[in-house]
Amino acid sequence: MSLVARTVANGLAGPRAVTVVDAVRRVVGIQSQDVRPARLAVRVRTEGLTRSDVDRAVADGDVVRTWAMRGTLHMVAAEDAGWLVHLLGPRFAHAARGRRLSLGIDDALAEAGAEIIATDEPHNRAELVARLADNGIALDPKTQAPAHMIAYAAMTGRVRRGPDRSDTEPTYVRFDPGDPVDEPAAVARLAERYLTGYGPATAEDFAAWSGLPLGKARAGLGDRQADPVADPGPTTRLLGHFDAYLLGYKSRDGIVPPELAKRVQAGGGFIMPTVLRDGAVVGTWRLEKNEVITDPGLDVEAEVQDIARWNRD
Repeated sequence: MSLVARTVANGLAGPRAVTVVDAVRRVVGIQSQDVRPARLAVRVRTEGLTRSDVDRAVADGDVVRTWAMRGTLHMVAAEDAGWLVHLLGPRFAHAARGRRLSLGIDDALAEAGAEIIATDEPHNRAELVARLADNGIALDPKTQAPAHMIAYAAMTGRVRRGPDRSDTEPTYVRFDPGDPVDEPAAVARLAERYLTGYGPATAEDFAAWSGLPLGKARAGLGDRQADPVADPGPTTRLLGHFDAYLLGYKSRDGIVPPELAKRVQAGGGFIMPTVLRDGAVVGTWRLEKNEVITDPGLDVEAEVQDIARWNRD
């Protein structure tokens, strides 16, 4: 395993992308439950852009936010959204069936609700709950039922995330994923894209990252190997919450030293912002009143200046 090769593949070392789409496509998708760390994941893989460029790419439809790998919300290139939803969405919709049932959403109700909330105009969650109620489906907004109804609609190809009204108020809008895909061909396509963006890696890594069963991951990956890369030289990067690099493998052994493991994953799968040097985590960082605070003794000045530049627009 070469951590340097992995960082080059992941867009974290060597030449940086110059568009939001190229940065996102490089890693297949950027986890996007929260738009703020998603923006930072684009920053660290690009040069010359600002956070408004990410928002513009979302608004213009160049990138799409929907539920994809591991059944979690990702930002993906628009050209990838349809086949990823077709390949992965139904699998994770089925996996969440038990939870939906526990919330009072049976299969028929899920199907009916998904059709109701698929509208051409974007609506926030409260508006979708009201729309469902107007059509005879009452969901308690204080429970996770609305979130699971929306996720089901997205995973089955009815809706995607729409434009945000603020950093904390998402909307949802109708989505057409296009024609169904051939599963083995789509798994092989995803495997090739994964290896390009995360290699060197194993089938176990691919399965953990994608959420596919190990057997399908092995079949898709076959005997593919990552292409060799040139050493980019010493590289330090500041990664945000939930960065794709730290979510890309079955294990973070070698990437995160044992003494930092509990600081990096603080609990509940919450991945903290990290200082990455030549592919290995050497510390953590945080923003306090727009000031970057890191562990003592870490030279991150170039990245601190770049974050300040990024946030100015």
